[in-house]
Amino acid sequence: MSTRERIRSFIVDTFFVDDFADDDSFLRKGLIDSTGMMELVAFLEQDFGIKLEDRELVPENLDSLSRVVAFVEKKRQSLPKAG
Repeated sequence: MSTRERIRSFIVDTFFVDDFADDDSFLRKGLIDSTGMMELVAFLEQDFGIKLEDRELVPENLDSLSRVVAFVEKKRQSLPKAG
């Protein structure tokens, strides 16, 4: 399952929404509220093994599926390689 599919599946299953485009604003469309954002952040940290800093918790990184996917992929590329 791709990064996009994993995140979309989490959003659909957790927030009971399935009719949204990749570029729809979660906050403006009312898909995810501020409490939901914290759930999303916890999911991203746990599922993708990344740590989000407070300064990264901004709409530019987290306010649409496209933005979240790009942000997670960028964070994962900066992780030290195991081995």
